[in-house]
Amino acid sequence: MNPDSGLAARTQPLLLGIIVFLASEMMFFAGLFAAYYSLRAINQQWPPPGVHLDLAYSGLGTAMLAVSDGTMILVQRALARRRLQAAYTWLTATIALGIGFLVIAMYDWSIAPFSFASHAYGSLFFTMTGFHALHVLAGVIVLTGLLIAIAQGAYRRGPFTGADAVAYYWHFVFIVWVGIYLTIYWVR
Repeated sequence: MNPDSGLAARTQPLLLGIIVFLASEMMFFAGLFAAYYSLRAINQQWPPPGVHLDLAYSGLGTAMLAVSDGTMILVQRALARRRLQAAYTWLTATIALGIGFLVIAMYDWSIAPFSFASHAYGSLFFTMTGFHALHVLAGVIVLTGLLIAIAQGAYRRGPFTGADAVAYYWHFVFIVWVGIYLTIYWVR
């Protein structure tokens, strides 16, 4: 097929790159989940005595991240319709919710009745939630860059490949959190 004939669809290199990057990140988090469930399987009591996590704060943080995933979808839709002001507004909400999630995560760490060095559970808790928080922080930084680009008039015309790549990353961050949240806070 002639690539210029319009018959062959070509994946944008940026989108292919973000997909490969997210696949590697998925393997990283899969290793953390494997470690968690392996340790859970060999320990008679998991989590160890004295581990009490606040479901209210973590639930609020999870809800904020879920809403931010929804607002990111609205950003994508607004950009596709060339509604830059709406995209800017929804993106501002997404960033604020991401920051709110980080504040709650830091508070959750501060009230944990154990530390990284207390036991294997503590090590995995802080490693899994800490690496996820770093991903959220990176996402907030990239979302802020996208917000600045929109404010400067980018995306008045297509392509929206950069915005789509950022959205894929943010959706990934949310999906990974769902797995971490269910694993750490609900699976006992």
